[in-house]
Amino acid sequence: MSIAPYRRVLGIDQTRHILLIAFLLRIPIMGAGVLLTLHVVNTLGREWKDAGLVSAAATLAIAVSGPWRGRLLDRIGLRRVVLPSLLVSGACWAIAPFVGYWPLLGLATVAGLFVVPTFSIIRQALIVAVPEEDRRTVLSLDGVVVELSFIVGPMLGVWLCTLLPTSWVLFGIEMISVLVAGVLWWMNPPLRSPATDLADAQADRLPRRAWFGMGFLGVCAAAFASMVVLAGSEVAVVAAMEHWDAMSQLGVVLLLWGLGSIIGGLVYGAMPHALPPFRLLGALSLVTLPMAVATDGVTLGLLSFVAGLFCAPTVTATVDAVSRIVPTAARGEAMGWHGSFMTAGSAAGAPFVGAFIDGHGAGGGFVSVSVVGLVVAVGGLWTVQVRRRLRRRLTLAA
Repeated sequence: MSIAPYRRVLGIDQTRHILLIAFLLRIPIMGAGVLLTLHVVNTLGREWKDAGLVSAAATLAIAVSGPWRGRLLDRIGLRRVVLPSLLVSGACWAIAPFVGYWPLLGLATVAGLFVVPTFSIIRQALIVAVPEEDRRTVLSLDGVVVELSFIVGPMLGVWLCTLLPTSWVLFGIEMISVLVAGVLWWMNPPLRSPATDLADAQADRLPRRAWFGMGFLGVCAAAFASMVVLAGSEVAVVAAMEHWDAMSQLGVVLLLWGLGSIIGGLVYGAMPHALPPFRLLGALSLVTLPMAVATDGVTLGLLSFVAGLFCAPTVTATVDAVSRIVPTAARGEAMGWHGSFMTAGSAAGAPFVGAFIDGHGAGGGFVSVSVVGLVVAVGGLWTVQVRRRLRRRLTLAA
């Protein structure tokens, strides 16, 4: 594996700055779910289902806001989109940690609707910052940053909750998020390249149906299914460790899973050629399947490491595909839709796998999400082949 692509990418000041901001922004995002749950259950004294309702409401709001905020990015630019988010989300989270359950539910929902479109901004800025041949490399680095944030965010949040009241931890984490988003507003990284060609420059006048077609929706379906596999697998891992009475080893298993994803993402970013998202989704589903036969924490940790090797590459491949399918001037909205499909997949994965775990144990959970991923992967590959044959026939007929 050559590290030359990473040297080129990290040699660009703008890339390094954006990746640092991305890491700092995503730590609060990744830790917020755990913090909200602990706050609702431990501080407000509510039940777990109540905590789940807050998380579900905030997640749904974020999913709804993705395309809307992304389209605004395309039309009015970063600063005019981020500033209202800073004001609204800052006000909501300045109050929410110190009120009762129902006001918290409402404020978390409003904050979700006005969340800073972090993923859309960061990925567009990284794409613009590097030459096209290094796009997959920089997106792979962004995937690694996501994994590191996923590891650090929840651990940091839980640790802080052992030292301070959850209300103040939640307040502090969210205010830090607002502060870092303010730095992003101040940086105002470009989201479009000066080299944008005429077709992309005119994309504002194109109807959405010009790019919102089967190709784009297919990639979004792959993103949705990948998150069903990942979120469902996470729940199944917890269920398996609980069944074996090995919860003390849960952190190690999740760390190995994340480490595998980081290594896989770095390898994928250094590869000379991209791989189709549906093939990577199929591979992710296949390597997740053996986790169903794990017998203890050690075997599950090793199998999760192998499965993790395909996590970041699969997500990166879908982001890369969206960036190439959609005109530059519509990329913000497209990334918003892509993020909403991923959010929906993450939200759907946990309850879906939970139903199978209740009936068939943790093994049934791993099998269920693997089957979903394989069905979408096979269906997507078949659809791509059919579309290619149709285009070939139309070309010959012309």
